[in-house]
Amino acid sequence: SAVYESSRAVDEYLCFHYAPPEDVAPYPFFPASALAFPAEAASICAAHCPPPHRSRALDVGCAVGGASLHLCAHFDEVVGVDYSAAFVEAAQAMARDGEASYTLRRQGDASVSLTARAPVGGEERARARFLQGDACDLGAVEGQLGGAFDAVLASNLLCRLPRPAKFLAEVPRLVKQGGVLVLLSPYSWLEEYTPRDEWLGGVDGSDSSAVVAGVLQGQGLELVDKSDLPFVIREHERKFQYGVSECTVWRKA
Repeated sequence: SAVYESSRAVDEYLCFHYAPPEDVAPYPFFPASALAFPAEAASICAAHCPPPHRSRALDVGCAVGGASLHLCAHFDEVVGVDYSAAFVEAAQAMARDGEASYTLRRQGDASVSLTARAPVGGEERARARFLQGDACDLGAVEGQLGGAFDAVLASNLLCRLPRPAKFLAEVPRLVKQGGVLVLLSPYSWLEEYTPRDEWLGGVDGSDSSAVVAGVLQGQGLELVDKSDLPFVIREHERKFQYGVSECTVWRKA
């Protein structure tokens, strides 16, 4: 979507992925558990890949790379893929420089300039590389990925894809035997992103969690963990997107 190529989207996601809690939501009543979403997603991947199974991780729909860089603290090599050229450029800058300037919107056109800082040092950041690619056509970038991965993370991606079923059909081949697919989604289906006939659940009384589980079990993956993970995306100092993603962990036998 062109939405994710805008400078405003890049700013909002640099805040989402890298800003300290006091910059995201400077209110004492905000739930702290919702303010570290990329770090939590990476920690879940690591928890299900005990050493020595931490060679390679893939972050599909990596946006500006926050979870990817957190994964660098746990894995020897991390590849982030996103459809948005603007997001990939921002992620590459964070990996290269360890920081990037962004605009934090206050109210209306009023804003303040801040600096996003990477959660890991230069040695760890060197483990990451970022590619532009289509999650619904992973075969087009498969040659650049260098093989299968111990962990594949798809965070808040599924319900922003035009063909989510195609993604779920293709992604298991990128998971090593014994590796995991970590899927997070709030199942927030919108026709702006996904044609209604491509929705996985959310129509005619069907439940997205059950539909997605059926698809992945049909691919031979085993559900090993299921939890809920809250997140907050700041739009301005008095408006926020608060969501709760279902997190499922699938092991490839």
